[in-house]
Amino acid sequence: MTAPLLSIEDLHVSFNTRRGEVKAVRGISFDLAPGGTLGIVGESGSGKSVTAYAVTQLLDHAGRIVQGRIRFRGQDITRAGMKEMMALRGNAISMVFQNARGALNPIRGIGQQVMDALGPDTGLSKAALREKALGLLNAVLIRDPDKRFNAYPHELSGGMCQRVMMAMAIAREPSLLIADEPTTGLDVTTQKTVMDLLARLTAERGMGMILITHDLGLAAQYCADVAVMQQGLIVERAPARQLFSMPQHPYTQRLVAASPTPRSTVEELVGEPPRPPIVRPPERAGAAPLLEVNGLVKQYDGVTAVDDVSFSLRPGESLGLVGESGSGKSTISRLICRLIDRTSGDIIFNGEDIGTLPARDFHASAYRREIQIVFQDPHESLNPRFTAFDCIAHPLQRLVGIENAAELRGRVEEVARRAGLPADLLTRFPHQLSGGQKARIGIARAIAVKPRLLVLDEPTAALDVSVQAVILKLLDDLRREEGLAFLFVSHDLNVVRMMCERTVVLRQGRIVEQGPSDALFESPADAYTRELLAAIPHFDPEAAAA
Repeated sequence: MTAPLLSIEDLHVSFNTRRGEVKAVRGISFDLAPGGTLGIVGESGSGKSVTAYAVTQLLDHAGRIVQGRIRFRGQDITRAGMKEMMALRGNAISMVFQNARGALNPIRGIGQQVMDALGPDTGLSKAALREKALGLLNAVLIRDPDKRFNAYPHELSGGMCQRVMMAMAIAREPSLLIADEPTTGLDVTTQKTVMDLLARLTAERGMGMILITHDLGLAAQYCADVAVMQQGLIVERAPARQLFSMPQHPYTQRLVAASPTPRSTVEELVGEPPRPPIVRPPERAGAAPLLEVNGLVKQYDGVTAVDDVSFSLRPGESLGLVGESGSGKSTISRLICRLIDRTSGDIIFNGEDIGTLPARDFHASAYRREIQIVFQDPHESLNPRFTAFDCIAHPLQRLVGIENAAELRGRVEEVARRAGLPADLLTRFPHQLSGGQKARIGIARAIAVKPRLLVLDEPTAALDVSVQAVILKLLDDLRREEGLAFLFVSHDLNVVRMMCERTVVLRQGRIVEQGPSDALFESPADAYTRELLAAIPHFDPEAAAA
């Protein structure tokens, strides 16, 4: 029997905080065979990343391994010294971090960073080292690596930065690769490219891989075995097909139920009985469009980001915008919200061309409260100096003109309640709240002024599947109750299918296809749409059981 590449026995990890000891990992055990692939799934705070950082001895200074053993190739590295771990990191154990751009040095070219990862002890000349770095960049599918060698991270897309991180991770030909949420925030085709690349590299080089993710479809598609973590414990572990077709633990069952599939409904995600579909009243169904976009163009320094885009959105309707990163989705949403100016084309809202008003003046117009946006990152979009109350109150003061303290408090508390945010959290600052709570603040802030159009720019991209399900149900409720129109920007096509009657598919700034969501997803007319749909990771229980 082959000895395990990595063996973890009864591992406990704790953090000392101002509120006392936090037990992040509470006695987990597992083995990984050479060349094996293990997915670790679970919600934020379950201990997934802490486990990875314990293996690599990269725990925060407040963290410590309380008990247990970590053995790598039979060697106990639980409390290995800095010198010993430095010899292992990169050479034997490598890690691909979640935020690739944040993990790269912003003032150093990507080629030089790959050369740094190769190390000073290769014995190669500078020219030979450069050639090897170019070879690694080519291996991770960086196009024209010689031209991009001196590019800085901010000049590359998220997917390209992730590939650079992979080149650095495999530079010393390690035996174990730990990928910590390597595809968060990437569109489905880039995600598939990144994961196919990881799978190919690990197979070709005989590496073991641990994939840490909250995307169950990703774990099902790329891992032989999957371990489910909850509150620092492994509550279930099984071969991927078995685990997703017949989950045994109640927590695993909830995660599987909360993960969108091509057949999911919003109610199914949260375990509620089905409701009738949203039907617009006849008088609204025949009404003039709330929003019309005609021949919209946006250029930056001669580069066309949005190219002759036209679509319409009726009152109470939900329209999805999908496509790869760089397809123009977010640019269109910002143009419609008048955060940036168009180059040409019409943006007609409620019969008026609001595109004629400069973005700098739009905030003072009457239309500002009619069109609101919920941003992708619920943390970065909130003022860190504002409490949750202040974040929601600010647009009420600026756009509605509410000055009476009692009236303001009543309005904020009512909106927070409707967004599912408990009143006792209104005094907290953003850093004191979870991702789901911050997402609720963003939604509460947007609906506080009673808009007619809500632009949702990847509103659940960074959330766990169970939190995402609750937020999607909240948005569905608000739409039913308020009759809001949604412009829903997302790279999660299953979510768009659930939330939107119609879908627009974008590629390189142009529309390649648009139509009713069910028909478009069932029988896509364009090859690019078919490519997007084929790239969706899935763990279809029926297919798995077959």
